[in-house]
Amino acid sequence: MKLAPLVEVTRGDDVECIHFGSVAVVDTHGNLLYQAGDPDFLTFTRSTIKPFQALPFLRADGPAKFGYTTRELALLCASHSGEAMHVDVVQSMLHKAGCDEQHLRCGCHEPMFYNVLGQRPPPDQQFSQLHHNCSGKHSGFLAWCVQHNAPLDSYLDPAHPLQQAVCDTVAKASGLPASALKTGTDGCSAPNYAMPLSRLALSYARLAQGSRDTQFGSPMGDLFDAMTGHPELVSGTGRNDLAFMQTAPGDWVAKIGADGVQVIGVRSAGIGIALKVADGNMRALNTATVSVLQQLGLVDSPDASPLAQWARPQLTNYKGLHTGEVRASVQLLKA
Repeated sequence: MKLAPLVEVTRGDDVECIHFGSVAVVDTHGNLLYQAGDPDFLTFTRSTIKPFQALPFLRADGPAKFGYTTRELALLCASHSGEAMHVDVVQSMLHKAGCDEQHLRCGCHEPMFYNVLGQRPPPDQQFSQLHHNCSGKHSGFLAWCVQHNAPLDSYLDPAHPLQQAVCDTVAKASGLPASALKTGTDGCSAPNYAMPLSRLALSYARLAQGSRDTQFGSPMGDLFDAMTGHPELVSGTGRNDLAFMQTAPGDWVAKIGADGVQVIGVRSAGIGIALKVADGNMRALNTATVSVLQQLGLVDSPDASPLAQWARPQLTNYKGLHTGEVRASVQLLKA
């Protein structure tokens, strides 16, 4: 395993921190085009696989059965910020499937938007599982179970028919046998899978092609259209995935994953881009991703785009004094 320096953080004029990781850029057939570090670095996919966790529901015509809108399809793929617009859509999804918040098994956490906006929630504010960033995905899981008369209370068990279908779909999207996927448990308690970084990039190269994908066809297209049509629902106010998809509307489909994972599919270029910051640092992830997009010729000037805040962030202390900056050091190499 050979990792590459992706980002440096300075204090004054000197480098204080270096974040290492890997990058893989592939075409729709999985051919490696560009790389940094180890393009096959074993990577837990975390929330980046949400579109593929939703595919079994779409392939069984679940959205038509329950009357799900494109906004609700976007929530199936979301790591949302728990804003009112997100919670309202999740409530609608559950209602249409004959379920409610008590059926969810994702747990509860403080909504992300408070941290993103630099706020603290009111001291008397109460939150529920609806505010969990994965509640849209879990609502789709429950709808699949209702449609297939499968048990609701055990829908996260790896042996559950739903999770077996998800595992098979994730494997097919990445071009791997299911037996090659490494397994773990995600932060929302759903099964999660690790795979070579280049295979994760392949799955997004295919997602970006939408209905033109020869294996998944229109369901893949419906997910691409929902994600790119409602990026604010996939992500949230001030979030990076929203900014990526606003930078190239209808062309880039982007999804972040916890602990330093970012994947972007680019329809016009026919590529998938996957990054993993080895130490899981999310601040480094955003800056490295912007640099990779620049090196691929996909962004001319990030300062004139929604990505400006991540191109070279300036750091200040609690008194407002400038202390340093976050700067990309990643160098893409042709494969």
